[in-house]
Order: sequence, then structure tokens, then C-alpha cells
Amino acid sequence: MMHRRPLSIAAGLLVALATTAQQKAPFTYSDMLMLDRIGGLAVDPAGTTALFSARATDMEANRGVSTLWMKDLADLKKPEVKVPAGEGGAGDIQWSGDRSGFYFLSARGDAGLTQVWKADAPGKAAEQITFLPLDVQAYRVAPDGSGLVVALAVFPECDDAIACTVERMQAQEGVKSTGQVYDRIFMRHWDTWKDGTRNHLYYLSLKEPNAQPVPLMSGFDGDVPSKPFGGNEDFAIGKDGRTVYFSARVAGRTEPWSTNFDLYSVPVTGGAPKNLTASNPAWDASPVISPDGTKLAYKAMKRPGYEADRFQLKVMDLATGAVSDVATTWDRSAASLAWSRDGKSLLVTADDIGKHRLFRIDLKTSTVTPLSTDAHMDAFAETPKGFVFQKSGLSGPAQLYASAPKSKLIDQGATVLSQVNASLKDKAFGAYEQFSFPGWNNETVYGYVLKPANYVEGKKYPVAFLIHGGPQGSFGDSWSYRWNPQTYAGQGFAVVMIDFHGSTGYGQAFTDAINEHWGDLPLEDLQKGLAFALGKYPFLDGGNVAALGASYGGYMINWIAGVWNEPFKALVSHCGIFDTRAMGYSTEELWFTDWENGGSVFTKPANYEQFNPLLHAEKWRVPMLVIHGDKDFRVPLMQGIGSFTACQAKGIESKYLRFPDENHWVLKPQNSMQWHAEVFGWLEKHIGGGR
Repeated sequence: MMHRRPLSIAAGLLVALATTAQQKAPFTYSDMLMLDRIGGLAVDPAGTTALFSARATDMEANRGVSTLWMKDLADLKKPEVKVPAGEGGAGDIQWSGDRSGFYFLSARGDAGLTQVWKADAPGKAAEQITFLPLDVQAYRVAPDGSGLVVALAVFPECDDAIACTVERMQAQEGVKSTGQVYDRIFMRHWDTWKDGTRNHLYYLSLKEPNAQPVPLMSGFDGDVPSKPFGGNEDFAIGKDGRTVYFSARVAGRTEPWSTNFDLYSVPVTGGAPKNLTASNPAWDASPVISPDGTKLAYKAMKRPGYEADRFQLKVMDLATGAVSDVATTWDRSAASLAWSRDGKSLLVTADDIGKHRLFRIDLKTSTVTPLSTDAHMDAFAETPKGFVFQKSGLSGPAQLYASAPKSKLIDQGATVLSQVNASLKDKAFGAYEQFSFPGWNNETVYGYVLKPANYVEGKKYPVAFLIHGGPQGSFGDSWSYRWNPQTYAGQGFAVVMIDFHGSTGYGQAFTDAINEHWGDLPLEDLQKGLAFALGKYPFLDGGNVAALGASYGGYMINWIAGVWNEPFKALVSHCGIFDTRAMGYSTEELWFTDWENGGSVFTKPANYEQFNPLLHAEKWRVPMLVIHGDKDFRVPLMQGIGSFTACQAKGIESKYLRFPDENHWVLKPQNSMQWHAEVFGWLEKHIGGGR
């Protein structure tokens, strides 16, 4: 069993990013928006070449553009090379198991549809592999290179779903009426009104000329990948290329309340999928085939209806169907999952005390061994010579690294392989430190503090108190392109962040503590954490503090506006819940509100009122900036309008920033630029700071 590591918070732990920071220009949100965003790591089977994607920002076109880059792992001194690409971008890179080249998704073809492309070698011209009449949502290459599994959005009730879908789409183009009829809820999800299609898997042989796609989910009422954020981690192909395994939830009329995803198997020749995990009524996810093809590793939750339950690791013997639990006493929830090269252990990332680390778990002994120390492990690949990985943190965005030979901790002494965003060396960042304090019930709670960029000793700085969403999430040693603490440091603010009860990475009981306690346990942690930070760090100006948050963080802003507004001179509530009862009637994923409130809004109405910000709005007094996207179906639009209306009705200084084309997040570059300008302008007006 892995226990919490004691953390020294001595003053000497402050992380200085550069000794000459005072002579450098501060890192700002405009710098952040123009960074190239590294992702999509893929290493060839021999471990000689790494491919990754980098998403650049085209401000004029108001969008991101992804390109592929190659790194020669046999000669680390060679710089990364851009792989020639045309229009349509490139992403989701996969090497063929037969070493014949690599595949990727792109919309560069004449039809403008996203299809699978292949290049025989990095630098060689790519050829289009699939010519389907629909966009490929995700794909997998068979280990032996014999075929592909692709996901397409189709109408599942049709016999020939692909042809039927194309016909319906073409027929709809001439229809002038816009009404849509629904006979069950979950008619919208995240930011999209449902159109009746489902993501379904198809097998496409690469050995037979003009092979037709074989449906693998005919009539299945469910999505693979799951919507809206699923990807090819939701399915896998057996070692022999004959069987496909996928994770899916049967929708029906229970979809808004269900987290019951099961693992299924189906032959590539088609047929009815077989449920492999029917005995578990909760979430089974992320099937991964062992190197020898005999076992299936996956993640599983125990409690139905709870999306933040701990993901336990399991291994299934594919011959017998027997399932064994792995590392049952390890009190962390698995995130990404892979097999080691020798098949003797699992490689897993997980949140761990304000960091996102890589672990090796021995299958015989269940021994859990940390493989990284700090920051955020974004992606990794084990090669014959060690690990290649992408890592980011509060100190900067992701870069590509190679572990030192025989290194037990792969990020210690690692070699930086990429020079993407090299201009950051000329920017000043804020030094940061993790701290801990006694929170609710005298239990240890952790947080982070950041100094402003170009910090001056002896000077006090206004404080941005950032509150994370989820609520089962974390503001730790990680990099973000939305809520990035370094952009606040670059504007002259100090930053304080608390991982309150409900946060991930501190054990499942800590995460569970927020259930039915949205307004008391986390609030006490936030109050004690801010007080602790103000008492410990003399550069924090306790007379000029603003609190900001989104989603659950936005809810907490609305909550503290009525029950704890004394320390704050300004508030920012982004997509925050104003009326918890109305939220229970209007959000889409009802399993979330039902679990968090101990029942439905119909059966437990009092629970929804216990921590309802609306009921305390008469005590609001602090100036508030409210931000909401029209396409946010998770926290519907009227929640933000309600917060703004309350402020205006009471004569509180307030603004409402509306994004008609954004969802729960702000994704378009120009909108993000406006978001940051408005937020920092609001802070500068009310607590000072700025550049």
C-alpha cells in the first residue's frame, strides 16, 4: 500500500525558474495563447523514432492547427523535424505493429472529411487509406497491420447504417423547417443537441482491395467512443487482429442517470457483441491488450451513478474470463493505462498529492513503484532503451523527454528532446511552492502559492484566490491553457490555490468527502487555507484579495458571495451554479446532480436547498464578474443569468460576459483573449496589480 509522502514546506523549497527573472518580460496570457501545444506521443516499435503533434494558434482564422513532428531517438542531438503536411491538419498518430509506417487522422482530402492517412516513413508523402463518406471519429490499427477499426457517427436503427446516414444528411439539406422532436431526455449533451446518431465501430481490412467496412455494433444503442470526450482509449484490437474489445454504455431511457459502461468483445467479421463485465453495474473502461495477447487490463469503478469513484485496476484472462484485481490497497484512481513491454506490470498515471505521476504496478505482488517525481505526466512510451515521455507543470508547458539510462525515476536527469516554444526561456515566470495545513476535521489539506513574475523582495502583492472545478478535480503542479496560474503571476498577482476536500489525488475518502457537502467541508478548507497562506507568506496582500472559479469553482464563488464575503474585494464566477434545485431539473448528466445531492431533485428537494447560493443572495455585496457560454448544457445558461440578475437587482457592481459560441469552456483563441482581458481588467480595477 502506498501512503502519503510527508512534504517539507521549508522556505528553501521555493522553485525559482531563472536567476535572471528580474530582467525578463513576464509571461502573459497573450503569450500563452500563442504557444504550440504538444500532444499525441507515439513511438515506433523499435524505439528509434518518436512522433508527436503540436497545435499552433491561428488568431486570424480563430482556430488551432495541428501538425506532426518527428524526433530521431537514435541521435538525440538532431532537432525535431516537421513532417510535411497539407491542409486539414494532422493528429491521433499511431504506428503500425508490422513496422510498415505510421497512421494519422486528417481532413486534407478532396472531400474535406476526416479520414485515416498513412506514411511509410517520417518525411515521406502520406497516402489516404480510408475513403468513407463520413468523418472518422477515432481509429485503431490492428497489431499485425491487417486492418483498421474506425468509429463513425451513424443512425444505428438502419440496416446499412453508413448509406442510410448519408442519405438522411443529404435529404435534410433541402428541408426548411427546423423543429426537432424528442421522446426522451438527454436530448442535449455538453454543447450539442442530439441528432439521433451514435458513434459505432467498423472493421476495414487493409489486405483486401476495395474491402467494405464491417459493422461491429449493429443495432447497439450506445456510443464508442463515448460522447463527448471519448477517444480510441475506449476500444482495442486483439493481438491476432481477430477480435475487438470496447467499452460502452447501453443508452435506452436510463442514459441520463447511468454510469454503467461495460466491456464487450466482437469478432472483426461482425456479429452480436458479447458483454464481458455484466456483473459490474458501474463503470468499466480503457481495455488494453497484454503484449502476448492473452490478457486484458482495464479500469473499473464499484459504485453505480458516481463518476468520480476510484478506478480500480483489473486484469482478465481472455481464455477463461477469470478476472483478478490489481493493487487493491493502492488508494489512487487510475488515469491512463498501459502494459509494460515485458507484460509483467502495468504502467499507470494518477493524481497524487497535487501532482500527476507515473507508477509501475507489479502484477504478481501488486507492488506500486513511482516512476516520476513531480509535475504532470502527460504521455509516456516505454522503449527498449527506457522511457520517452511528455511532461508539463506549473513551470511550463509540455516538452518531450527521454529518461536517463537505468533511471529509477524517469524524470530525474532526463534529456529534453524538443525545443518547441523555445522563446519561453526569455520570459519571467512566478516561483511556486506547495504547502499543507490542517483543514476540515484537522485533516491535512494541500495547496500551492505562486509569487508574481519578477517578484521584488519585501513588496506585497494582490492575491488571486483560484478555486478549481469538478468538484472532484485538482489545482496542482500542472499546466493549463484556460485557468493558468502563471498568467496571473505575469499580470502582477500572487496566486493561492487549495485542494479542498473533494479533490483528487489524496485518497478516495478525501474525494468522497464532498458528496452532499458542497457548501461546508470545502468552504472550511478554503477559509483555513487562505488564512494559512496569508499568515505564512508575507508577500500576500490580505487587504486585496479576489476569488475566482469556474463550474464547481463558479458555484463556490456564488456560495461564498453570501456566506463568506468578508475577505474579498472582487469575485469572478464562470459557468457557476446559482440555483442548485434548478440545476437538478435542467442539466443533462443527471447522475451527477443525483449523486452529489444524495438523490434526485424530486425525492430529496431539501438536499438541493441546503447549500443553494440563491437562498443567500440577499447577503451578496462584493463586485462580481459573471461569465457564461450560451452552449453550456452542463451548467445551463440561466444559472449565469440568475447570478447577474441577483447582482443587478441589489445594485452590486457587476458585469456579464456572454459567449454565444462557447460551451462550459472558452475554446476559441479570440474569445480566450477577450476572457483574459476582461478578467484581469476586473481584478486590476478592484484589487490593483497589473502590468
